[in-house]
Amino acid sequence: MISSRNDEYPQGWGFLQFPLEGRLGKPRAGGLTMVMDKGLGLSEINDLLDLASDYVDFIKLGFGTSALYPLPLLEKKIDIAASHGVGIYPGGTFLEVAILQGRLNKYLRTCRGLGFTAVEVSDGTMDLSAGDRADAIKKGVDMGFTVFSEVGKKDPRDIKEAESYYEQIHEDLVNGAFKVIIEGRESGKDVAIYDSRGEIEENYFSALKSSIEDLDSVLWEAPLKKQQQELIIRFGPNVNLGNIHPGDMLSLEALRVGFRGDTLRTCL
Repeated sequence: MISSRNDEYPQGWGFLQFPLEGRLGKPRAGGLTMVMDKGLGLSEINDLLDLASDYVDFIKLGFGTSALYPLPLLEKKIDIAASHGVGIYPGGTFLEVAILQGRLNKYLRTCRGLGFTAVEVSDGTMDLSAGDRADAIKKGVDMGFTVFSEVGKKDPRDIKEAESYYEQIHEDLVNGAFKVIIEGRESGKDVAIYDSRGEIEENYFSALKSSIEDLDSVLWEAPLKKQQQELIIRFGPNVNLGNIHPGDMLSLEALRVGFRGDTLRTCL
């Protein structure tokens, strides 16, 4: 009888190697996958992590949905993630509301009390001063959170020149951000590096890429399969990707390791 234990058969049932080599295992600081959770129930989150916790590094409870959970259920969901070794945090829009209402400190304390392991500092909708942004990042770090920051606006009318993000990315990392997220929204269209069809806008992407000192320090939101595929082909299996649909976890990991035709062809 063939055992199915991951420690005995880590790749291809023990006799096949990953065609796309070099994929990092957990715990890892690179090759991160962040899942966007817009309202999974407890059974669904259990099923997802029973199957794919080796491939999920963080779960983001999208937007401000965390505020809509019955607190006992929210605490159970956070506990489930922790029991599978997966980080979990509320969406950046929730923190933006807290800052707008002058309740950042209370927000962070509540996140800590509930058991969240990370927070996201963003200004995708509002305008946040450099001082307030730095303060929010530092406070999150001081409270023991893994802090993600995010650059980019959600409304295409507010998109800035790619080069303008250089200083913001640099300052966020200096202030303690673990990774800087490049905005991609849940749609992956008409935002930051993506055009209205969800394709990478080459001029904008090249300008942004050239302004980033350490590409391992950024996480690209890439909700669409063609975006995930393109970024893996460009940067390799350990590119940091976010806003992944829960149902796409195994198909994304298959892309990362070359067990899907779209990336297998790069190994031929």
